[in-house]
Amino acid sequence: MSVQDLNIKKHVKEALADNNLRKAVYKATSSTAVTRQNVINSIPYWEEIREKAHFIKKEAIENLDKYLELFEQKCIENNIQVHWAIDDKEAKDIILKIAKKNKVKTIVKSKSLTTEEIHLNKLLIENNIDTVETDLGEYIVQLKDQVPSHLIIPALHLSKEDVGNLFTEKLKVPYTDVPEELLKIAREKLREKFLSAEMSITGANFALAEQGSFCIIENEANAHLSISLPKVHVALMGIEKILPSISDLPYFLKILAPSATGQKSSTYVNFIGGPSKEKYGEGPEEVHIILLDNGRSKILADPKLRETLYCIRCGACLNACPVYQQIGGHAYNWVYMGPIGITLIPQYLSELEGKDAPFLSSLCGACGDVCPVKIKLPEHILELRKKVVEKDGSRFIEKLTIKIWAFVSANSVMYRFLSKILKSLMSLIPNGLQKVPGYYKKRNFPGFAQKGFREQLTNYQNSIKK
Repeated sequence: MSVQDLNIKKHVKEALADNNLRKAVYKATSSTAVTRQNVINSIPYWEEIREKAHFIKKEAIENLDKYLELFEQKCIENNIQVHWAIDDKEAKDIILKIAKKNKVKTIVKSKSLTTEEIHLNKLLIENNIDTVETDLGEYIVQLKDQVPSHLIIPALHLSKEDVGNLFTEKLKVPYTDVPEELLKIAREKLREKFLSAEMSITGANFALAEQGSFCIIENEANAHLSISLPKVHVALMGIEKILPSISDLPYFLKILAPSATGQKSSTYVNFIGGPSKEKYGEGPEEVHIILLDNGRSKILADPKLRETLYCIRCGACLNACPVYQQIGGHAYNWVYMGPIGITLIPQYLSELEGKDAPFLSSLCGACGDVCPVKIKLPEHILELRKKVVEKDGSRFIEKLTIKIWAFVSANSVMYRFLSKILKSLMSLIPNGLQKVPGYYKKRNFPGFAQKGFREQLTNYQNSIKK
């Protein structure tokens, strides 16, 4: 995988300075979180379903080689052409080869984070292949020349006014900010692409090893049109998306929609079990699936962190995360963001490239509480912080401060003595004048307590005795 300069600190500062962005992200995430809670309250045995889904993913990931081999065998039996890609370059080469072989001029794509991961659109467009995102949110961010800012809601950071102005500029249509009219404009433009495209590219939400099939879950029917009209269908799938059998799928269908969008169920579940043109008179003549590693085997090799491969890309942890709610997805400067993103960035890239990512967390634990497959995200974030420090080291002043604090904390006499001195010094500084770098510009630093914890505790204990 190519080295990337994420420069996360710079992007975080820019996001925090953008009040419109922060309002849009907070409004969207908080409303989705409330809707999610209302829906799961109505689902019997929610926790038991989460537990079951967790152990299904554990079984699949712990025995990934076995299930991938079975999946390949069954796919071949279903006339699905299986390709293996060790990294992004191999995956792009395979897709480009398929496109050139079929003399493809236009490609329609349904929403796929895995294609974003390998920067596929850029390659196809550079090779003079018209490549169009058909998910409304993805279409919007493509027109804006951006990447998605959320795993599920790509244009989360934009208002309807932003979209209206974008459509006027890029599509040369009269301005409107009415959502129904904007949708109609997009539908008309995209329908032309569906009808003219020779090839479609999708991701895959889940692959079913025993059946040799895979499914794509959506709400807009754009994926259904993508896999029905072009003669060639190519699916790019991370190897961790495998499930042992179709009998396991209902558990994930039960948890995915509530966690992702606050719906009881997704609108469309598309199953692909092979070319259907000859058999049914419609659908693709060729179906290809590319099984992408791109760093996943490295994660699998770590017994502590391989649990992060259980992720079903629902985005629930983003909506619950107080950090993501304030900075949005672009601040992470990679395809995966939020709590799951900060665990994947240093693993997919490296501890050095992603050294700032694990620190974009308050460690409040909300992400672990809402994860539908019960990934222990706070534990993994701490583990990655440890790895980053071991790899990159800490600044001298940071190391010195921790060592002094550890020494003083272990010596009760010295701790009390220094506490008294600090308290005396603090009393000399008027409240409002304490300026802490990176803090006082946005908010006032709270005044120092008149009594320390130990003194307050002693007074409380004495009052009880009286």
